[in-house]
Amino acid sequence: MVKSCPDPLIYLVDDEYAVRDSLTLLIQSTGQLVRSFESAQDFLDNYNPAQPGCLILDVRMPTMDGLQLQQELKKRDIYIPIIFISGNAEIPDSAKAFRAGAVDFLEKPFDNNLLLKRIKEAVGKDIDIREKLAERRDLQQRIDCLTPREKEVLSLIINSHSNKESAKMLDISPRTIEVHRSRIMKKMQVDSVTELVAMLRDS
Repeated sequence: MVKSCPDPLIYLVDDEYAVRDSLTLLIQSTGQLVRSFESAQDFLDNYNPAQPGCLILDVRMPTMDGLQLQQELKKRDIYIPIIFISGNAEIPDSAKAFRAGAVDFLEKPFDNNLLLKRIKEAVGKDIDIREKLAERRDLQQRIDCLTPREKEVLSLIINSHSNKESAKMLDISPRTIEVHRSRIMKKMQVDSVTELVAMLRDS
């Protein structure tokens, strides 16, 4: 069973104090957790990859700007959903941000309700991705528990081979195939071949 994630955290990175202060109050008013940082490096030093959430990121900042931070996160295999905000960005900036996977690009001043809507969508996206990754890791752990022979039998099962066909292909008895199938079902924690096939197909 996949464990539930901790409460989502909204990260806010903007070098302007007034923006950080107003947006922090706005997000907190919805009951969500928020942490703000005045620089990209501060965020990198404090980011917790185990906690779901999203990143509200200013484009224009000194030292490391928002687009550079987006690329740095990609290098580190961090794929937190990003909502860019900017007061003086150009069209190439937004195009570059979207190509790199940004959720949205909002021009200041933007509608607060729109921002809150995008935050909700981004957090939901992050949670969905994390749940799917956790399910895949859990499935891989089950597969890793199988012996080499059981993996061979599993491959034949998911390709719809009968016990008799599998036994002939592996040059073992049908009874031995039945034993392997039983152990596979137990280790994979499923009750039927149909469930097993569906699990592997959807992974």
